[in-house]
Amino acid sequence: MIITQTPLRISFAGGGSDLAEFYVYEEGKVISTAIDKYIFVIVTERFDNKIYVNGSIKEIVNEVKEIKHELVRECLLKTGIKKGIEVTILADIPSSGSGLGSSSSLTVGLLNAFYLFIGQQVPASRIAEEACEIEIEKLKKPIGKQDQYIAAYGGFRKFAFKTDGTVDVFSINTDERILREFASNILLFFTNITRKSSTILKEQQTNTNRKYDILLKMTKQVDQIKLCLEYGNLDKIGLIMREGWELKKQLASKISNRVINDMYKRAINAGALGGKISGAGGGGFLTLYVPKKYQNSVREALSDLRELPFLLERDGSKAIFNYKRYFSK
Repeated sequence: MIITQTPLRISFAGGGSDLAEFYVYEEGKVISTAIDKYIFVIVTERFDNKIYVNGSIKEIVNEVKEIKHELVRECLLKTGIKKGIEVTILADIPSSGSGLGSSSSLTVGLLNAFYLFIGQQVPASRIAEEACEIEIEKLKKPIGKQDQYIAAYGGFRKFAFKTDGTVDVFSINTDERILREFASNILLFFTNITRKSSTILKEQQTNTNRKYDILLKMTKQVDQIKLCLEYGNLDKIGLIMREGWELKKQLASKISNRVINDMYKRAINAGALGGKISGAGGGGFLTLYVPKKYQNSVREALSDLRELPFLLERDGSKAIFNYKRYFSK
C-alpha cells in the first residue's frame, strides 16, 4: 500500500499569467503557498488483474482505457501501469469548485503514487511538468501551470513561467516567524458557491490579448508581495491584494457577482485590508488579509460563512505510507 499526501494551495497574485496565452509573449509570475489541507491517494496492489477506482463514483474495469475518471486514466497511462491496482481518492474538503487547486493536486498526487508503486522516485519538477502535460495538453483543460507546481513543490513560492514553456521556482527568503505571522493574518471563508472554473477560464483565455496590460500589472504585484514578505511589511500585502482583486475582476465577466461583492464589502468594512476569491473566481473560498485586531469583527460580519482554519505546508506531494507486497501473477 502507498499513500500520498498532496497539499492544496492559496495564491496571492499573478493568476492568469500562468496561461500559455500570456506567457508565450511575456514572462508570467505567480506567488502562492501550499496549505495543510490535502488530497490523499491510496494505491494497493490487487490479487486479480482488475482495476478498481474509488472516487466520487466506484469503477471496476479490465483495462485502463475503460476508466471514466480521466485523471486516474491518464496518470495510469503516463506511468505505464496496466492492471492489478486499486486507487482510492480522499480529500480534506469538497474538491469540486473550491478554488484551492484540488484538481491539479489530485493529478500530482496520482502521478507521485503511481511512480512509487512501480518503484520510481520522481523529482517534483518532473511530476509538475507531467501533471501540466496531462491536464493542459492531453485533456485540454483551460488552466495554467501554477497549481501543479505548488502542489509538487510545496512551501511558499514564487513561480516564473518562461516564454519557452519552462518554469523557474523560487523560495521566499524570509524568517519563519514572518511567514507564520503572515499566515495568521489570512482568513479563509467558504462562499457557499461552487462553480466550474472551466467556464470562467475559457473566457479569460479568450480575453487574454485584450487584457494584456491588466495581466502585466498583476505580475508586477508578485515581486511586490515577495519583497514585503522578505522585509516583514505584511499589512502592505493586504493592500496589494485589494488592488489585485480589482484587476482580476476585469479579466472575465463571472469572476465576481453581486453576492461575492457583498461578502467582500462586508469584510472590508469590518477591517480587512484586502482579499480575493481563490482560483478562477465565481465562488469557492474567499481569501482575506485581516490584521489581528479586526479579525473578530470580520468573522462577525461574515458569520453566515464557514471559516476554514489552516496552516502553511512546507512539503509538496509526498508519500506518508509506503509498503509494498508482491503477488505472484
